[in-house]
Amino acid sequence: MKSDLQIAQEAPLRQIVDVAAEIGIAPESLELYGQYKAKVALDVLDALADRPQGRYVDVTAISPTPLGEGKTVTTVGLGQALKHIGKNVITCIRQPSLGPVFGIKGGAAGGGYSQVIPMEDFNLHLTGDVHAVSMANNLLAAYIDNHIFQGNELNIDPNSITWRRVVDLNDRALRNIVVGLGGKLDGIPRETGFDIAVASEVMAILAMATDLQDMRKRLGRIVIGTNMAGDPVTAEDLKCAGAMTVLMRDAIKPNLMQNLEGGAVFVHAGPFANIAQGNNSIIADKIALKIADYVVTESGFGADMGAEKFMNIKCRASGLRPDCVVIVATVRALKSHSGRFEVTPGKPLDERLKTEDLESLALGIGNLEKHIENLKKFGVPVVAVVNHFPTDTDAEHEFIKKAAMAAGADFAVSHSVHAKGGAGGEDLARAVVEACEMPKEFRFLYPDDASIKEKIEAIATEIYGADGVDYLPAAEAKIGLYTQMGLSELPICMAKTHLSLSHDPALKGRPTGWRLPVRDIRASVGAGFLYPLCGDMRTMPGLSKTPAGDQIDIDEHGNVVGLF
Repeated sequence: MKSDLQIAQEAPLRQIVDVAAEIGIAPESLELYGQYKAKVALDVLDALADRPQGRYVDVTAISPTPLGEGKTVTTVGLGQALKHIGKNVITCIRQPSLGPVFGIKGGAAGGGYSQVIPMEDFNLHLTGDVHAVSMANNLLAAYIDNHIFQGNELNIDPNSITWRRVVDLNDRALRNIVVGLGGKLDGIPRETGFDIAVASEVMAILAMATDLQDMRKRLGRIVIGTNMAGDPVTAEDLKCAGAMTVLMRDAIKPNLMQNLEGGAVFVHAGPFANIAQGNNSIIADKIALKIADYVVTESGFGADMGAEKFMNIKCRASGLRPDCVVIVATVRALKSHSGRFEVTPGKPLDERLKTEDLESLALGIGNLEKHIENLKKFGVPVVAVVNHFPTDTDAEHEFIKKAAMAAGADFAVSHSVHAKGGAGGEDLARAVVEACEMPKEFRFLYPDDASIKEKIEAIATEIYGADGVDYLPAAEAKIGLYTQMGLSELPICMAKTHLSLSHDPALKGRPTGWRLPVRDIRASVGAGFLYPLCGDMRTMPGLSKTPAGDQIDIDEHGNVVGLF
């Protein structure tokens, strides 16, 4: 089979104005970035205000291997498949970070015959939104250090500063740094560090904001630390929020692209799901839901990460409610959850992962069962789908689907959208249509007025399966501080590994008999949540020994090669 990049580069591209016209967006509402991508003006929402809302479908997955298991392939393929059976559909996904693109996971455009195109544009710079996020974030960091250098009128406690600089690359050497070295005119020395850009609160705000003015208010609410009296200091206090908004004024507009079959795709915002909320923007979803009969959106990583945050954070803020959830599983990932195999990027797969092995599937199936049980707690129908790989057998797929139904899924099907595009997802599309018509009674996992610890412990015990939570002294101190600041009603956005239901990536399947360690808690007041750091979770990834960037280059005609 051809590579993803070959398939994408050979695909016929529709003019983006034609894609927009098909979904009812006029040329005057587009800001073109070449022929094949555009930003959509926010005033389209006003024109669509009286239209009924379409069906809202969230795609999530079991705990993946480091290679990914085709969640974005499924998301894009489901959009193509729904159109294949005659439905009016828009897909909404996040923009990928350059960190994974040049790191180990690769891009996030889907794969095979279910991709967003142009694939190179999607995975690299797109329309510059991530760069705008980085600039706004780093402007605030510069303001903080300059304020202290210029006399510290706000009496900021340098030891309390939590705001860090960002760069959209995996660069472990920047995790912990000292700024202000060199001499009197070079600033006040202090310890700080870098996060990856998609972990910035500015990115989280982009995904949570409902319009430009809401984004302006959220940026102003960012807490960068405290003064010597322990009171919060905000971006508004530093008089930086207005300039940050100016840097972000174009980034707030969703990007319109297309899938391999010419269907409309909104690409907007890119918060990581193992650090931030891991979902595309509320704005893109709201526009799409007013245009299409079905909107397919995607939550990052496993259902314990992106889908839990979709329900408890994104739906809380947006007022939107899903009509069904699709959970993606693969034979390969479930076998790896048996604990018998190690999947390492850059190394050949164990041959046993490519041959029929129902015994290993039985040992790993608990991961899927737990995720389905978790999703049912939110009161929405669940469609389990097995993403077909060429080495899978019918017996393995039937085993997984039977187990999924026994665990509480409302439908269980297989798809082959990677190999066949929309035509390979018709069974999934029909199951989703039927699931969306089922009765539902959406509910959150915890109430707003629960304490910080009660919310953390609800997620840890009910979603992850932990026996309890252990708080390190730094976390205990932050709980006291944030409660005193009146932030205890904010929802919780857990930062932990995506490779396990637990905090430990080595604990596969459905771990039992463990406790969740919370080492610190940070406040994203502008985004509207608190995020505990669990275990050794880092906010700046590192490159592997053989990063994906090794293979990326330009050929003699100026075309990108080696991009997956």
